[in-house]
Amino acid sequence: MQNYLIKHISVVNENNISEKDVYIKKGRIERIGNALNIKEKVTEINGEGKHLFPGAIDDQVHFREPGLTHKASIYTESKAAVAGGVTSFMEMPNTIPNALTEDLLDQKYNIAKNNSLANYSFFMGASNSNADEILKMNKRKNDVCGVKIFMGSSTGNMLVDSEPALHKIFSESELLIATHCEDEKIIKENYKNLKSIKPILSPSDHPIIRNENACYTSSSFAVSLAKKYNSRLHILHITTAKELELFSNDIPLKEKRITAEVCVHHLHFTSDDYERLGYLIKCNPAIKESKNKEALWNGLLDNRLDVIATDHAPHTMEEKLPPYEHAHSGLPLVQHSLLMMLHYYKEGRISLEKIVEKMSHAVADCFKIKERGYIREGYFADLVVVDLNKKTTVTKENILYKCGWSPLMGFTFPAGITHTFVNGNCVYARLNDKVGQGNTLFDESIKGERMNFEK
Repeated sequence: MQNYLIKHISVVNENNISEKDVYIKKGRIERIGNALNIKEKVTEINGEGKHLFPGAIDDQVHFREPGLTHKASIYTESKAAVAGGVTSFMEMPNTIPNALTEDLLDQKYNIAKNNSLANYSFFMGASNSNADEILKMNKRKNDVCGVKIFMGSSTGNMLVDSEPALHKIFSESELLIATHCEDEKIIKENYKNLKSIKPILSPSDHPIIRNENACYTSSSFAVSLAKKYNSRLHILHITTAKELELFSNDIPLKEKRITAEVCVHHLHFTSDDYERLGYLIKCNPAIKESKNKEALWNGLLDNRLDVIATDHAPHTMEEKLPPYEHAHSGLPLVQHSLLMMLHYYKEGRISLEKIVEKMSHAVADCFKIKERGYIREGYFADLVVVDLNKKTTVTKENILYKCGWSPLMGFTFPAGITHTFVNGNCVYARLNDKVGQGNTLFDESIKGERMNFEK
């Protein structure tokens, strides 16, 4: 492992931007200061005119392994992640087989140990009948990020609609409980009613079927369970203005028992985009009308929404084709999430400090991740060098997702990521090209590490 000295770079960290030198030694941030004079052998990187971010931590991805590797794998999607400045991820249990037992969960950890270029953790899955397996995780609070409950339709045997099962998990699980909140009965009724008057459905029907009421009914029920049992609840991918009523911003994040996430595509797209992109932006919960997007931005900036993630969910292009019932839900996004937020920085919508807070600091605080998410001496050197003057255009040639496409195809971001460090290893470096990411280098000799959590 090489040691690095990043010189004269603007460090974005803990609501402050200041020019510093950063010395990386044996995988950790050894020193932060001005005009550092390092006697040991180092590789120097000139950071003049660039910014240093803590690596983004994505708390919701679907990397599809095992069982669905025709469209993604832990290797391919973690490679895309580090190219996008995401140094750590938490992956969902709806693979094949579903991660519903401790043994199946550990199999995923073993795959990541040998293949992931980014740091990793995996959620234990919930079903109507595996509460005993979930409760085994109470002894593993330091190495499992949480329990995932699909309170809405999902892959395989993972819809949890049994109230006794939900009460048992919420009352007895000591791990963070992350929920996908959509009410299945409302969705089915909406589908039935719409189908009776419109036999052939279109992409724009998706937010009608998976509407605001379906989301709010389920989210409010999850919140009521968490309050009843004082559970640690984290609601994923909030999409509606109404759901914001459920969350507070009057206490510090570290004191919250109920937190919420917003995803980049719900901050970027609206229902108007179905006409242009069709089923490419079909996802669950659905992208909805623009009033919800505006409310989500407000909730993010005033801290009712705590973290930004992707819900990265790749499918092959064939799987995204009509009819409505065939077109799979999910978008590949992890390579471009940080760039999306930098686009909105350039638009004046969000500050660099707020991006770092919501994509790094707050995720580390929310999940109590040990020694990551901040640029601090002694912490793991998960770092991203950003050039706000280097444009990046999404093209077929530079997309790293195994599925080979993006809903952002052709979009030019007004920024670029030039280096990504994972545990002090420079895994990704973009060379001196003008636009795009075709001229890049990856060091795959050192793999990411399993994240650890405070008990």
